[in-house]
Amino acid sequence: MLVTSQALGTAWRIAKGSVMLAASCLVASLCYFRRMHCDLGHWLKWWIGYLQRKFKRNLSVEAEVDLLSYCAREWKGETPRAKLMRKAYEELFWRHHIKCVRQVKRDNYDALRSVLFQIFSQGLSFPSWMKEKDIVKLPEKLLFSQGCNWIQQYSFGPEKYTGSNVFGKLRKCVELLKTQWTEFSGIKDHHKRGSMCNILFSDVLLEYKLYEALKFIMLYQVTEVYEQMKTNKVIPSLFQLLFSRETSSDPLSFMMNHLNSVGDTCGLEQIDMFILGHSLEIKIKVFRLFKFNSRDFEVCYPDLPPREWPEISLLTENDRHYHVPVF
Repeated sequence: MLVTSQALGTAWRIAKGSVMLAASCLVASLCYFRRMHCDLGHWLKWWIGYLQRKFKRNLSVEAEVDLLSYCAREWKGETPRAKLMRKAYEELFWRHHIKCVRQVKRDNYDALRSVLFQIFSQGLSFPSWMKEKDIVKLPEKLLFSQGCNWIQQYSFGPEKYTGSNVFGKLRKCVELLKTQWTEFSGIKDHHKRGSMCNILFSDVLLEYKLYEALKFIMLYQVTEVYEQMKTNKVIPSLFQLLFSRETSSDPLSFMMNHLNSVGDTCGLEQIDMFILGHSLEIKIKVFRLFKFNSRDFEVCYPDLPPREWPEISLLTENDRHYHVPVF
């Protein structure tokens, strides 16, 4: 009996030690997996936040938001300017039936971005003159047909790019514009165009190429009208105003003093908006909110376009940054 008792006691101690060891291992494993789960959760949360911030930063035309809610968020307080802006937004909502707004990324391309987004999202077709000419060949045409070798001084926004390779780079930009415009104008489904716009206007590199193509289209039109003026042909009044300025008396000075800075240190001026509307054959209606209760509250670029030109609308609070209204 003594031997049996000792054997049982030894077996119990061994079993108890094994159970305690197993329990300790189980507790340690649970603590390890719990900590690992927390670390993994924090890691996933950080990456999700990073990707969301990155996507939001690259989304240059944001989703629709309620117009009056946007106004209430942006223009608080009782300063004279805040009161003016609130009244201007209420005017847009009640009288012009604008219900939402799409915020546009604030940089020196935003006027071009706002216009191009409207063109693509509405599926507008090419201007008539673009249908008659291969716009991809326009850079070489300026050089070889019209002797505009000064175009080698063209700057691509913040990229100070000059030299003979400027023609190849411009050709790629214009070719991209032609391809994208053709694709969007051929899509009849509004929702599909909207989805494609969301993809395109979150690709920074493609965007900038399209905006440089628009700048070049403007320069080409200025050069064409200037050649007509030299042969004593009647030209639109907006170009008469353009060439009357010392800083834009000819296409070269217009490019060097104005167009090269667009996308770099400044955006489009009002006269540039006239040229853009004329070049693309669209009526650009702009609600200038800071001019509320004046005749300049609602303006069009150009001011007297042909009836057949399509119309797009923008809104601005300062003539520097533009947003897209949604009716």
